[in-house]
Amino acid sequence: MARHAPDLHLTLQLPSGEAPLRQRIATAIVEQIRVGRLGPGDALPSTRSLAAELAVARSSVVDAYDELAAAGYTTSRPGSGTRIADGADTAARAGAASHVTSSAAATVVPSAPRQRQPTWDLMPGHPDPELISTTDWRRAWRSAATAPIPAAAAGPLGHDELRATLAGHLRRTRGIVTDPGDLIIVPGVASALRTLTVAAGLIGRDIAFEDPGYAEAQRCFEMSGARTRPVAVDGDGLDPASLCDSDSAVYCTPAHQYPIGARLPVPRRARLVQWAARTGGLLIEDDYDGEFRYDVSALPALRGIDGGRDCVAYIGTASKILTPALRVAWLLPPPRLRGAVADALEDSGESVCGVTALALARFFESGALTRHLARAARTYAARRSALVGALGRRCAGIRLHGVEAGLHLVVRLDDGADDTAIAATLRDRGVSVSPLSTFFAGPAAARGLVCGYARLPETQADAVAALIADVTESWW
Repeated sequence: MARHAPDLHLTLQLPSGEAPLRQRIATAIVEQIRVGRLGPGDALPSTRSLAAELAVARSSVVDAYDELAAAGYTTSRPGSGTRIADGADTAARAGAASHVTSSAAATVVPSAPRQRQPTWDLMPGHPDPELISTTDWRRAWRSAATAPIPAAAAGPLGHDELRATLAGHLRRTRGIVTDPGDLIIVPGVASALRTLTVAAGLIGRDIAFEDPGYAEAQRCFEMSGARTRPVAVDGDGLDPASLCDSDSAVYCTPAHQYPIGARLPVPRRARLVQWAARTGGLLIEDDYDGEFRYDVSALPALRGIDGGRDCVAYIGTASKILTPALRVAWLLPPPRLRGAVADALEDSGESVCGVTALALARFFESGALTRHLARAARTYAARRSALVGALGRRCAGIRLHGVEAGLHLVVRLDDGADDTAIAATLRDRGVSVSPLSTFFAGPAAARGLVCGYARLPETQADAVAALIADVTESWW
């Protein structure tokens, strides 16, 4: 017959406050351990007797004992009741609680207050996701959700449905004819750049890079081990005459140079491909917003012109046509690099969520993307025209660049202007823009404001232009 220790009587002083009763009981017992009234090996009263002593429901004491056991303060064995665990006295004297308290949370150092969001966000590179049809979007995701649950990640050669519909999209909108099997789906442009650096053997070698240019791409190359060599761009973009035979690759944004906004003329495109064919170099074409152009004819992608297939790695992304939240891009490498690209992605483990890829494929193949691009192009064109017109009215002698395509334009300032200070002042007054000088790899050769208009309603263009005119009045 099991022997039981007689019930002990604890004179517990439950702490006041709004904490749950179980926590206050556990805290009182820990306090008894801390001051030495209870020690390792001592038995606690039965839950029934302690509940009677405290005049509380037995369930509260049971919960308190469970909390103490979970925190390592007590142990219990059949026939021996609940006892104070070895080391409990040390833990109690060290101030270890049996639970997380609100007062503990309150001691966390508060983070710095967030900067107030601007009234008008004109930071470049952002489309307006509110233009996406919610009906089409939800239909695509519902369709993807009804598909069988994938058993494993698709890998670099997976996502067959998305690749098939992308091949049609590239043929219709960018003049690129390709087999779906040649496309590789990657989780963003940065992933494509990292992968190309490894697959093309660019580590430790020079990549000619537009200056000013896309700073995130430059950082990506350099963090992957390549060297970027700044090449100045002019009003027509990158000049092939500035390339060196020692350059192993060229990174460029020919559809709408980022950030100046130039459209690379066809003769320069042809000369770039000729340079690559002669030197064996790789052309990396970042076609980040090539779908959007206004009042001008489409220019062929580098990948789509004669000879481009063998030397151009084409990169497209859903970030500008839909939303950056998808983290989906597509890479079309030269045939000679396809196997190395797939191997590099296998080694890195970078992949796109299969459900996301399937939903995007459903969105494309249903015709929703075509409808969205038509609607977005009309809207962006109207917003661009509203901002250009308002700036023209408000700012005498204004010089604008990059208005023919893309989602941003550049307000050029005199070379002596402090565009960083101007951008900071504009932000304080509710308009967020990027200073052009920050896009240069070295000393800035030009000053200006890079303004994205994709999310600027037409009715707000005049108010924004008025603020820009007021802040930049002395710098035209």
